[in-house]
Amino acid sequence: QVQLVESGGGLVQAGDSLRLSCAASGRTFSYYVMGWFRQAPGKEREVVATINWTGRSTSYADSVKGRFTISRDNAKNTVYLQMNSLKPEDTAVYYCVAYINPRVWGQGTQVTVSS
Repeated sequence: QVQLVESGGGLVQAGDSLRLSCAASGRTFSYYVMGWFRQAPGKEREVVATINWTGRSTSYADSVKGRFTISRDNAKNTVYLQMNSLKPEDTAVYYCVAYINPRVWGQGTQVTVSS
């Protein structure tokens, strides 16, 4: 059974950077497509970025393109989200997800960006 644990959230100022990590259990992690979602108060959960199993194919929401980078280290069973030039509108709970059936979600990590 796959379990995901996020870390790295916090309170930062606009323009700062954060790196989120998502540690996965399970021997077949390297075969999973992985992603990051976020959910701001009063809004629906939205996809932020996804990465295929090799790490060579990534996709991003328009709102984070050029600022966020998703990556993975299959040897460490970990996926990362490097967030640069953070904006107050990036404030949300960030969730890691494994695109398996059914999807597996982490517990979420809070990111708060002050202006």
